[in-house]
Amino acid sequence: MQAEESSQLLADLGSVRDSQQELQAETQDDSSQAQLTERIVSLGDWFHNINLNGVWTAPHHFLGDFPNVKWKDISKSFPEDLNGSSVLDIGCNGGFYSVALKNRGAGRVLGVDVDDRYLRQARFAAEILGLDIEFQKCSVYDVDQIPGQFDYVLFLGVFYHLRYPLFALDKIIKKVGRRLFFQSMMRGSIEERKWKENYEFWDMKPFQDPDFPCMYFIENSYANDYTNWWIPNRGAVEGMLRSSGLEIVNRPESETYVCEPRTVQRDGKYLLDLELSGTF
Repeated sequence: MQAEESSQLLADLGSVRDSQQELQAETQDDSSQAQLTERIVSLGDWFHNINLNGVWTAPHHFLGDFPNVKWKDISKSFPEDLNGSSVLDIGCNGGFYSVALKNRGAGRVLGVDVDDRYLRQARFAAEILGLDIEFQKCSVYDVDQIPGQFDYVLFLGVFYHLRYPLFALDKIIKKVGRRLFFQSMMRGSIEERKWKENYEFWDMKPFQDPDFPCMYFIENSYANDYTNWWIPNRGAVEGMLRSSGLEIVNRPESETYVCEPRTVQRDGKYLLDLELSGTF
């Protein structure tokens, strides 16, 4: 009887010890998460909601779980295993897409942005997740100075923030080795139409048609953002992509296009260079 009581006492002591260890571990986890949350907040408002070891960077985003709400569809246009492919993420923001593609096995991943706050956030996210991703400050108008080409180039959520969007697109094309992923906010008509190759000077009807390709110019601010300059309708987006020598091969979600550089050069020269030299 005494042996049984001793065994029960030892078992109870072991249970208490296990409970204390679990409580200590939970306390340490809570403390670590609190410190991580504090560091995330110290980096300012995040536009990308990223899961950093259980802590979300923008859990109250006005667009919901952004940009994962778009990535769920866009991701289907990438191979499950990128097998070392190179990636250029233009306007990388907090690094969501760079992280996602690195996790799919991409080799070199370079994210560029002009906003120091976003770059600090992106570097922090990569550090916490233990991912080898390069981030550097670079204007979209200077990406053509980056050496070499990349298998996949991401140009997502930047186009409408630019005063010179088509100029930027033509520069970006020089970096596309295999595919360009393009996304822009759109307003106006979302209809797909086929248009004539030419119009007479006095033919005003196309410009009265809401489906005709057009860009809306924002003089002051849109959605409380003064960097929203040009917002295209669907016809304008698709027309500009084609006019830059890109072939649209997929539209994984309403605002995103997957393109391949089929006719971006003439006689070995990029269309941008022909335009700037006056020989387009």
